[in-house]
Amino acid sequence: MDDNNRNLILATVLSFLVILVWYTVFAPAPTEPVNEPAAQSQQATDAPGQPVTPDAASDAPAGATLDNAATGSDDPTAEAGRVTIASPSLKGSISLAGGRVDDLLLTDYHETLSDASPNVRLLSPTGSAPRDSAEAPATKPYYAVYGWAPAGGTDPAAVPGPATVWEVESGAELTPDSPVTLVWDNGAGQVFRRTFELDRNYLFTVTQSVTNDGAAPFSAAPYAIIARHGRPDTSNYFVLHEGIVGMHDGELIELDYGDIADLDPIEREGRADLISVNSNGWIGFTDKYWMTTLAPAPGQAFTAVAKYADGADIYQTEARYPTQTVAPGEVLSASSYLFAGAKRWEVIRDYEENPGIERFVDSIDWGWFYFLTKPIFQVLHWLNAHIGNMGWSIIALTFILKLIVFPLARKSYISMAKMKELQPQMEALKERTGDDRVKFQKEMMELYKREKVNPAAGCLPVLLQIPIFFSLYKVIFVTIELRHAPWVGWIRDLSAPDPSSLLNLFGLLPFAPPAQGTLLHSLSLPILAIILGVSMWLQQKLNPAPTDPAQKMIFAWMPWVFMFMLGGFASGLVLYWITNNLITIAQQYTIMSMHGHRPDLFGNIKASVPKPRKGGK
Repeated sequence: MDDNNRNLILATVLSFLVILVWYTVFAPAPTEPVNEPAAQSQQATDAPGQPVTPDAASDAPAGATLDNAATGSDDPTAEAGRVTIASPSLKGSISLAGGRVDDLLLTDYHETLSDASPNVRLLSPTGSAPRDSAEAPATKPYYAVYGWAPAGGTDPAAVPGPATVWEVESGAELTPDSPVTLVWDNGAGQVFRRTFELDRNYLFTVTQSVTNDGAAPFSAAPYAIIARHGRPDTSNYFVLHEGIVGMHDGELIELDYGDIADLDPIEREGRADLISVNSNGWIGFTDKYWMTTLAPAPGQAFTAVAKYADGADIYQTEARYPTQTVAPGEVLSASSYLFAGAKRWEVIRDYEENPGIERFVDSIDWGWFYFLTKPIFQVLHWLNAHIGNMGWSIIALTFILKLIVFPLARKSYISMAKMKELQPQMEALKERTGDDRVKFQKEMMELYKREKVNPAAGCLPVLLQIPIFFSLYKVIFVTIELRHAPWVGWIRDLSAPDPSSLLNLFGLLPFAPPAQGTLLHSLSLPILAIILGVSMWLQQKLNPAPTDPAQKMIFAWMPWVFMFMLGGFASGLVLYWITNNLITIAQQYTIMSMHGHRPDLFGNIKASVPKPRKGGK
């Protein structure tokens, strides 16, 4: 086997192994049972069912502790009143206990393909779900809460905590057109207010203020917390980040839940990671498609905190602001943003521009090939805006990608066409040299040199396709725009595998196919997988046949192995691969025809191969 042919085989087999490892390693692991929130610590600093709040007893926010200023029952929201949230994208309520945003449904998204299924629940209160949103059962408690930490000798009882019961001062319902203001009087001369505003998508503007009617200056530090009780159920894909995500002064923060629980203990903080942000940043929790994030006003310095409370089994992200002092008769206020919703690229990009949340679009997990996944998605999004169907947009995107790489691929197609023309001479050379492999390789290299053929050029399409394939896989897998996006007929979700199955003759037999995402479903051969295998087989017929029997066997089996392998991948990705194969077949066939070679893909190829040139060995 000559070195050039070896390189070609190596590149092809390597691509196969990469796909195999990708499928094997990145497949979702069995979901481990998640323990219910552990019993709370019996220490006085850990009141039951509460988030652990910062203690700004000093002017340095980084000196905070796991002290819990809240007191009360396991569910402080049980008896408290609620303010309704109603917008085109969200519905839910705010609990007056702590003034926490803890009940939120995404009205544009359902749990399954059926419009009759419940809306996706993002935030849940402690205890049972509120009566007004019982249509989607509550999950583990997950909420955002705001407050003030005492500082400069201020009595802790003089500031509102996570269990403080507020009153509604203005606004009966939080909508894009009507803000809501809550008020709490500490009885010592200070009146606290918290105003919630909401746009038509997923951004809350939260303004905290304190009016000092006392006779002495009052010092406190505002904070915001997102608390998540217990480890949430995740997709368990290695290629997908779920956990804490944030940005501090241009640097991305990513911590998995296991990383948070394994943080080294910090004095007065428990297990926590504290990052000082000078001017621009944000921090929160991200799921595959949803996110809850605290975003201080642009230019605002703060301390970003990732924290895990062992005894309470609570994961937290915090935004702590510097201590501020309000003189008698004055008002102090601080505004920040809370994003709680779907990670729609267009919406997040708009928030990056206004109000100016720096690099907010990077909250989407673009992966290692971000320099490819970002532009690929933007083109796909633009195509879908004009075509109106993600399936046809993927096909159009494939044509664009093939057009971009065609100048490079053209040389390899021409090389393969010449290789095909040399097949009769290669066969004659093999018969003449017999078992003398050294002589065969020497004369074969002379033939390549004389005919100006580079066999290694055939590796180029494979090498070009691998990063594009992985980037498109990432786009289809992580972007919510592909979730539940239909194409035609039975393909109603391009982010999921093709639901058809050979086992029930694609719906003709009266029993259900294996569940999507299972190995049996992949082995049952959906329609798209079969088309993929046939298209790969046809493409292979245009390539020069290996002279080595082992190589020939590998190439013969490869289309059918890929057919089984990719059957369980997202149907949008399989659609791309099929389209890519068909375009490649058309390009190769055209170029080979231009060089006088017209292969019969379904018949006797040798009959259409040109005769050897005179004088050829």
